[in-house]
Amino acid sequence: MATTTGSFIAGGIAACGAVTVTHGFETVKIRLQLQGELQSKQEAVRLYRGVFHGVGVILKNEGPRGLLRGLGCAYVYQMTLNGCRLGFYEPLRKTVTNMIYKDPTVQSFGINLFSGAASGILGAAAGSPFFLIKTRLQSYSPFLPVGTQHHYQNAVDGMRQIYSQEGIKGLYRGVGPAMVRTGFGSSVQLPTYFFAKRRLVQHFGMEEGMPLHIASSTASGFVVCCVMHPPDTVMSRMYNQTGNLYSSAFDCLYRTVKTEGIFAVYKGYFAHLARILPHTVSQAYRPYCEVEQ
Repeated sequence: MATTTGSFIAGGIAACGAVTVTHGFETVKIRLQLQGELQSKQEAVRLYRGVFHGVGVILKNEGPRGLLRGLGCAYVYQMTLNGCRLGFYEPLRKTVTNMIYKDPTVQSFGINLFSGAASGILGAAAGSPFFLIKTRLQSYSPFLPVGTQHHYQNAVDGMRQIYSQEGIKGLYRGVGPAMVRTGFGSSVQLPTYFFAKRRLVQHFGMEEGMPLHIASSTASGFVVCCVMHPPDTVMSRMYNQTGNLYSSAFDCLYRTVKTEGIFAVYKGYFAHLARILPHTVSQAYRPYCEVEQ
């Protein structure tokens, strides 16, 4: 579908398929990020020792329902985020291109990169309340709790409680690092994808097709995860806090590194990677392929 509405719907639906498969890894990632929050290594208790250990522990104690907490919110968030990324990309690109070149058909790598990042940031801002609820639902465990625990009956109850206690401001807590996180990911995804693609063709003789796309997307996914994960950790902690544990995203980053060490911002990295690779591979690169040189 060529229309903005069609791109919005198609992008959202495609993302939901990947979410269904990877949501369990997202649950583990969030709990690893919150584990040992503002505690030194000597004080912190490791309830979850890695991706597969985390999956096993949650399944054993909470069943599949524990792994899939917040899945409904994840669907809404992905529909919003990826719908915006695909739906707003082309209008943004055409508008900026027309302003600079007076011709919306001109292809500019820089403008396309900006449009991809900007549309992703818009989607992150629009979907932030759903990601907040999803994070709190996933962090909750009646058996092995980590971080602040929020006992919501469901997503609607969580939204109601936050709004009644903190208002709109509470629903948009942590939106800053969420926008940074998505902006970082969107800005590096395209360059690393095409860089990997060119090197694979040049040095390994790979030809255009699905294997090349999967290999390039996988390489891109590693880089995207490296860039996105520190703000993702800050975002998870900002979303999950009660009151004003952190005064700002910078305060959260500073206190995390000071108390837990620099590598604390990469807690849950491999769980994040397991979640993000299917998303990266399944991304529709159609809007970007026109600019490949």
